Amino acid sequence: MPESPEVDALAGFLRATATGRVIAGIELEEFRAWKSRERRPEQLHGRRVTGVRRFGKHVALDTDGPSLLIGFGRAGWARWREDGDPEPDDAPPAIARIGFEDGAELAVSDAGEWLSLSLTVTDDPTSEASIAKLGPDPVSDAFTREVFDRITGRRRKQLKALLQEQESLSGIGNAYSDEILHVAKLAPTAHAAALTEDERVRLFAAIREVLGSAFVARRDIPIDRQKAEKVAAMRVHGRTGEPCPVCGDEVRDVPGSKGNAQYCATCQNGGVPLER
Repeated sequence: MPESPEVDALAGFLRATATGRVIAGIELEEFRAWKSRERRPEQLHGRRVTGVRRFGKHVALDTDGPSLLIGFGRAGWARWREDGDPEPDDAPPAIARIGFEDGAELAVSDAGEWLSLSLTVTDDPTSEASIAKLGPDPVSDAFTREVFDRITGRRRKQLKALLQEQESLSGIGNAYSDEILHVAKLAPTAHAAALTEDERVRLFAAIREVLGSAFVARRDIPIDRQKAEKVAAMRVHGRTGEPCPVCGDEVRDVPGSKGNAQYCATCQNGGVPLER
């Protein structure tokens, strides 16, 4: 579920809500998620949160000591509970719970088929391999057309896969890659190296447009409604069998995606369905 627009909204919420609070303890329900083998959660006990930063699909809770880096992977997410608030009946099992001295709690969970959520205690989040390898943030001023051209260049890689490659562009996942390619009118199986100049212009503009709009739309949405709001905003992703909102053609599954990725043959491939 989470991609950079949703994680940015979560970071904004935590920045406003958790900053200044003191961590009382961290309970791990799934120890595989803890990546700091030589550093224990207890190192964060009694530490005051001083800020929150986002790196792609990661959030760093900075304290007056080390930081807690949370990677949400493919299906991780978080929920916040003030002291006295009941646990939601439909809440997924928590992977870890970060409790605060005033009784508030941040719980993180993972809804994927395999565990992708990670927690790391670190003195410098940017030195961690998961952050150091990230490509540029597509909504930052540093993501220029020149940078985009270097990333795509002569890559013999399909566009759908390239957009989701975190080492190339950070924060884009399955859903927004479908939306970007639909807006750019490009097939998900097209190769980056084969793009014409006009197609490159369209793809660069679509990345900025789709993500920029999503960042604005997700801002200030309660974190427990982020998934529903994201799903409702999709044009083609998750819309198999529905009419394309642009041309009316049927939205189809990308071959080989097992129903997890969608496209419009008319808008993106000259009216010809992709071969299976």
